[in-house]
Amino acid sequence: MAQGFRWFVYIIGILIFSMGITITVNMQHLGVHPWDVLNVALFEIVGLSIGSWAIIISFLLIIISWILDKSYIKIGTFLNAVLIGVFVDMYMWLDFLPKATNSWVDVVIIIAGIIVMGLGGGIYNSAGVGSGPRDGFMLSISDKTGASIGKVRIIVESGVLVIGLLLGGPVFVFTFIFTFIQSPIFEYTYLKMHKVVEWVSSSRMKRYSSDSGHIG
Repeated sequence: MAQGFRWFVYIIGILIFSMGITITVNMQHLGVHPWDVLNVALFEIVGLSIGSWAIIISFLLIIISWILDKSYIKIGTFLNAVLIGVFVDMYMWLDFLPKATNSWVDVVIIIAGIIVMGLGGGIYNSAGVGSGPRDGFMLSISDKTGASIGKVRIIVESGVLVIGLLLGGPVFVFTFIFTFIQSPIFEYTYLKMHKVVEWVSSSRMKRYSSDSGHIG
């Protein structure tokens, strides 16, 4: 039962995170996420596809995270890339999220999308069934260095942004703002939800043990 609750939280988090991605993609004329700047740059220089580079980078980060701290690499890590892609496509197909209006309203919408991404990322990572490749990488560094999750995310994604920019990736105003909005929301949500998940899981385990003890 406890594991089932963790997977429930994980799926809800992925759904929320994917919704945030879709909202920001609809406002892409204002800027894309730093990781996407790098993916697009590598695609334009080397070839393959943007999705292929996202997968390649994901597996490189999984390898590094495995070396630093295996605790963040679980089945949910590998499911992350697949499920996010499926859910983003689902939201695109349902076509109910706000579209670009080419006015100041777009700024409000993209900020809302970034906030939703931060909430969703914090929730699905708190489930403990495996962080996404990028989140697991940053959480591993945070554990090893003692630096806050938000600080590590800002440093890593700023570095990725610089590399992508030097390689000729597309950079717009909200590319720089993404990390500074998303990171503190991700960290706050992750820390709060992690406590909730652990409390619920331990409570269910105690209840299960108590019920088992009364059998026979």
